[in-house]
Amino acid sequence: MGSVFRFKQFEVDQSGCAMKINTDGVLLAAMVTSKAPKQILDIGTGTGVIALMLAQRFPQAQIEAVEIDEQASATAAKNFQSSVFADRLKANPIAIEQYHPSAQFDLIVSNPPFFVNDLKNAEEKKGIARHTNEVFFDELIAKVATILSEDGQFWFVLPIKQAELLVKKGREHGLFEQQMIHLHSDQTKPEFRRIVSIGRKKTELKTEHFYIYEAEKVYTKAYQKLLKDFFLGY
Repeated sequence: MGSVFRFKQFEVDQSGCAMKINTDGVLLAAMVTSKAPKQILDIGTGTGVIALMLAQRFPQAQIEAVEIDEQASATAAKNFQSSVFADRLKANPIAIEQYHPSAQFDLIVSNPPFFVNDLKNAEEKKGIARHTNEVFFDELIAKVATILSEDGQFWFVLPIKQAELLVKKGREHGLFEQQMIHLHSDQTKPEFRRIVSIGRKKTELKTEHFYIYEAEKVYTKAYQKLLKDFFLGY
């Protein structure tokens, strides 16, 4: 794949971005449900692909994106400016804990990094990974709790253990699970990612299982239907 990924309504240049376009982020952006959000925030935007997909899905929304990596943020800003949604998108080269918006958000999304260490000692690796996750997720959820509107939702995608950790921390800040989507490669494989929506209101939790492949290299009809408005060839 070249550095430019072409969608039906926009293009994403991935040059200079450590975090390339991936299935996790694309599925998150396509699966988010929200009632006509006016203000959207994408935390850790990377290439900007999630923000661009949400701009396409929610034409009435203004979308802010934050990205701590200055080079990636500059790439996202270029992708925003070259899109037909340019007047509704803004990239901010800043860490989420240092971001102080003037308004609250109806919808916050994140495909956050999760941490892999190359330490030899398994226990040491486990300890450092836990510590890094705790600090990162503490800062993330504390900020989300202050900038999420009363009826707003925070949607994220993570591996199962990290998703469970973030859900736990959300509860500590008065944010509760509202929707949960278990992602599987196919029907024979266990869940490998979890897409979760949390918010201030306690509601009955909606859950579903989503399968990407029905056979080797053959996407499910559900996957194709979900992404037909974005991917060329569908």
